[in-house]
Amino acid sequence: MHPLWSAPAADGPVDAVVALPGSKSMTNRALVLAALADEPSLIRRPLRSRDTLLMAGALRTLGVAVDEAAEGAWRVTPDELRGPATLDVGLAGTVMRFVPPVAALATGAIAFDGDPHARKRPMGPILAALRALGVDVEGDALPFTVGGTGAVPGGSVTIDASGSSQFVSGLLLAAPRYAKGIEVRHEGPPVPSAAHLAMTMRMLADVGVSVESGPDVWRVHPGGVRGGEVDIEPDLSNAAPFLAAALVTGGRVTVRGWPAETTQPGDALRHLLTDMGGSATYDAGDLTVRGGGAIHGIDVDLGDVNELTCVIAALAALADGPSRLRGIAHMRGHETDRLAALTAEINGLGGDVRELPDGLEIRPKPLRGGVFHTYDDHRMVMAGAVLGLAVPDVEVENLPTVGKTLPEFGELWTEMLR
Repeated sequence: MHPLWSAPAADGPVDAVVALPGSKSMTNRALVLAALADEPSLIRRPLRSRDTLLMAGALRTLGVAVDEAAEGAWRVTPDELRGPATLDVGLAGTVMRFVPPVAALATGAIAFDGDPHARKRPMGPILAALRALGVDVEGDALPFTVGGTGAVPGGSVTIDASGSSQFVSGLLLAAPRYAKGIEVRHEGPPVPSAAHLAMTMRMLADVGVSVESGPDVWRVHPGGVRGGEVDIEPDLSNAAPFLAAALVTGGRVTVRGWPAETTQPGDALRHLLTDMGGSATYDAGDLTVRGGGAIHGIDVDLGDVNELTCVIAALAALADGPSRLRGIAHMRGHETDRLAALTAEINGLGGDVRELPDGLEIRPKPLRGGVFHTYDDHRMVMAGAVLGLAVPDVEVENLPTVGKTLPEFGELWTEMLR
């Protein structure tokens, strides 16, 4: 039985300034690229969470040095990748999908496993792609083994990446070290999380890799990977519950260090929250969201920003009109089946949520307190916290599961409400 956290209710409009730690998505991409670089790298302001520590641990096991440096940075010193080794991916999609293409460059058998639910997460497309590229892979889901030979021919491969953009990103990140590089073509329903693919391509280009892309095709040319210094942006998706608090309470929340230009999908919050009744202003690196006194329903495709869905669904349950969240069928394969989880938990508090083939229909109803189960999913914790601002006696299950991406969430949440 997981412990319960009494989500604090707001006793008035919040007025807070929040400083968030680094982006998980950027930190784990930076770690992979640094492990493949020609020289050491210094990763400044990395996120330290379960997912990033698992990534650092996996790379260390393969022979890469990831050491503490001044001011909380990580110094990454690449070395010959080697096995045999056994890697724990936890429940981290970036680790289970980014590291196998790297492990193919190691010598020896590299075994992968993770949390029980990780064995249910889609892996088939990227493992099949590695086989098509000449890599020996045993298994189609966790646990599986990559037989590294120290080199990968590379070349062209076609996959269905509609289940996760991470299938494409994982192949692209390792591809500079493949003899022919890689050309990845997607065939199937739209690839979700386009912003994360843009992030991958941008970060590859930033370390000197030659990349190209077109509709449903991405190319990475073989060559060196430059080391050096990398600055990690704050995690904008983790800003979602804090900025949402401004709408719920009719208050004001400022997130410090918001980049003027970014590939992070969390940047869409400024537009989404405005559409739901708030206002957003940007000034010298600070994004401030103010509540407008009411939360409006929204009809929106969240396919490219799916990691914001849980918080947007919580806001929709508190809105003054119905909402429809579309383009997110692939979220059934996330840390949990998020569509089923949101439906069950909001309805368990008296809500009216209906699961659709590609999303959710949410009709606001008066909510009551109760247990909000989170299924070991950090985004579900954040959704429960947002609901708890307006609904007394919401008990959120397993607060520590936010350690996946934001271990400080409970402290930051409490501080915001002071």
